[in-house]
Amino acid sequence: MSTGYDYSWFILTQSIIKKEFALSGSEQNPDLTGKSWRMTLRRATNKGAPAPVEAFKSHGVDFIVRDRIEDLVAEMNKLAGNDLLKLEHIRMQIEARDREIVNPYVKDAQVMNIHNARRYIGDRLIRTAAPHRILDPAQGPLIAVKLNILTRKTLGGFETDLDSRVFGGEGSIIPGLYAVGEAAGFGGGGVHGYRSLEGTFLGGCLFSGRNAGRAAAKAVG
Repeated sequence: MSTGYDYSWFILTQSIIKKEFALSGSEQNPDLTGKSWRMTLRRATNKGAPAPVEAFKSHGVDFIVRDRIEDLVAEMNKLAGNDLLKLEHIRMQIEARDREIVNPYVKDAQVMNIHNARRYIGDRLIRTAAPHRILDPAQGPLIAVKLNILTRKTLGGFETDLDSRVFGGEGSIIPGLYAVGEAAGFGGGGVHGYRSLEGTFLGGCLFSGRNAGRAAAKAVG
């Protein structure tokens, strides 16, 4: 946001979007939601991404698909309504990344993370694309996605004690006021902190809700 712009760009290939562009989780992969091994194996061998992802790619207003980097950058500038992106700079960045991909002694942290992730067979088979050059035509087409800044949640809320009672502005308990779940940072100052994961929030909600109920019942006798 300090740049004055509320978006950034993500450039990838068809090979990457096929496996890695989950778009908010497994609900974008019918083979996973349908618990179908046949569809999972088919996705591993097909060039296309799961149907919901392909629909975003084909019809999403923030998706650009082109075979050549020159055309891709031109359309990116057109969509943004400016001329901020320079072809020479974008190409230089991608080529620098591509050199690291084929370097057997790579020290680039992101490339090393890709290699490490693929040591786990689950990620290797269905979640992480095989390392390849972005500008390799065999992995195309090239895809650019305009990423807009969005706040989904704060993982914060009202400050509470372990009985889910809410603290006021001066640090004293507000009588009769309780907060639970995401409205309370999952109870008692935060169960997860910075390490929270999607799908793990229900436990914190139940924990703080139970404590609030017990404390309220105790308060009224």
